[in-house]
Amino acid sequence: MSYREKYDSWLSSEFLDESSKLELKNLQDEKEIEDRFYKDLEFGTGGLRGIIGMGTNRMNIHTVGKTTEGLSQYLLNKYEGDISVSIAYDSRIMSKEFAMAAAANLCANGIKVYLFESLRATPILSYTVRHFKSKAGIVITASHNPKEYNGYKVYGEDGGQVTDKSAKEIFSFIEEVNDFNKIKTMNVEDAKKNGLLNIIGEEVDKEYISRVKNLTIRKELVDKYADELKIIYTPIHGAGNIPVRRVLKELGYKNVTVVKEQEQPDGYFPTAAYPNPEDPKVFNIALEMANKIQPDIIFGTDPDCDRIGIVVKDNNGEYKVLTGNQTGALLTHYILSSLRELNKLPENGTVIKTIVTTEMASDIAKDYGANLVDVLTGFKYIGEKIGEFEKKGDKKYLFGFEESYGYLAGDFVRDKDAVIASMLICEMTLYYKNKGINLYEALMNLYKKYGFYKEKLVSLVLKGKEGQEKIEKALQYLRHSMRYTLGEVKIAKKMDYKISIEKDLINISEKVIELPKSNVLKFIMEDNSWFVVRPSGTEPKMKIYLSVTGNSIEDSEEKMKLFENNVMKIIDEACNC
Repeated sequence: MSYREKYDSWLSSEFLDESSKLELKNLQDEKEIEDRFYKDLEFGTGGLRGIIGMGTNRMNIHTVGKTTEGLSQYLLNKYEGDISVSIAYDSRIMSKEFAMAAAANLCANGIKVYLFESLRATPILSYTVRHFKSKAGIVITASHNPKEYNGYKVYGEDGGQVTDKSAKEIFSFIEEVNDFNKIKTMNVEDAKKNGLLNIIGEEVDKEYISRVKNLTIRKELVDKYADELKIIYTPIHGAGNIPVRRVLKELGYKNVTVVKEQEQPDGYFPTAAYPNPEDPKVFNIALEMANKIQPDIIFGTDPDCDRIGIVVKDNNGEYKVLTGNQTGALLTHYILSSLRELNKLPENGTVIKTIVTTEMASDIAKDYGANLVDVLTGFKYIGEKIGEFEKKGDKKYLFGFEESYGYLAGDFVRDKDAVIASMLICEMTLYYKNKGINLYEALMNLYKKYGFYKEKLVSLVLKGKEGQEKIEKALQYLRHSMRYTLGEVKIAKKMDYKISIEKDLINISEKVIELPKSNVLKFIMEDNSWFVVRPSGTEPKMKIYLSVTGNSIEDSEEKMKLFENNVMKIIDEACNC
């Protein structure tokens, strides 16, 4: 069926209300109509994510219904007996409505639903799935995307985001839902009366918060000095406000100042067009406050509170937003060094990171005799590894992180958790404050010991059908036509995760990559700099990750400029081949 035929079928459908049809009728741009209907919104390993609006390639009640109907049939086909699904949602536009639509469909299929009474942080949903022994979980969120977006993340019974095999199975059932009349629904009151819809709240929050507080490493330090730490926190109009502040308050952090302008949930994100703690602009108001408060730490959580960014004062008295890699390296070192000092570091202790995350973590882990495990990009793979460790019993999970500001300690949550991370960041800041240094100085000490690592992410926005085709064409060029030098430096290794082969281009040998297949390429240079190219799984972007190591900050910055220039020349060739 062509995009035009799909468009006409929606206009004539009895299942669309008049306001939805009016939205479609008012579309004047043929390219816009094509983009809305040329494909179905893709269900990947993270679920759905897209712009809110009518159309098969948009987030709306109908695409949510179709996806949930497919998920319902998948669960009914896979499990016997009582089946339940836990659902949470964040502060985004239509999040509550999409959550209710998903709940109504599940209940209509005879599946019990545990739905939060109000918005919740994504990691709390991960915990809730495990708490109720649900067979699946759903979070309605688009994480840190702009206000135009929403999404639908699916979790497995382990509390982690569904990975490749399960996602493909779920997608096969979604594909069978090819007509609106196949999407079941149930009245909310009937669902409650039948015991299918269960509204949950404080009882789950209380247990989760208790588990988070138990992850405190230096309890005596926190008990004695927590009230001396000055903190500025912004929830960036999202779901982190209540759980983050509650944890800190109950641990004794009394000097927490919240950015009032960004405190209340608001899906329009009036003070942050891009509500991402990776973007320094989200901290502008906090930095104005800092001039008066002089905080020890500033941090912000994204709308669904699974990512966190921190701001520290450098040696010149200027505030700097740390990268996800820098924060992850600091936390890795703090956790491992503290556990060793307290004689609590297990022999099989393990840190997990993704293949696009700083190699400084590898150096730190090695220094403390801990294992370091690499996984594909996406926190779902870290959650999956935690489950493998539990089953095999050969490794003890200590900490996991990715460069995109996601961190997790403990194993009762299986996704990145900014509530846990905020607590550990405050404890780490407090520890160094008692040592007479701030986090920036602690980071400089790590650089002096392990090398001045510098990483960068370049995202090329390539929208629509043409953009997707260009991304695939570029990856094919890099895969098959890439030359073996970059500037004056030879490429030492080429790692193609789509075919699971690592080629040693110096010694002319190959080995199998023991990771799931993924459309990702990594090139490692003779000087140990590297770059990775992959399509984004959630946005119309091609992502290029770069890493170099220098002898000083200035040296690494110069190396990065040259390296980025050489890499982007190749990327430009690939995009225009």
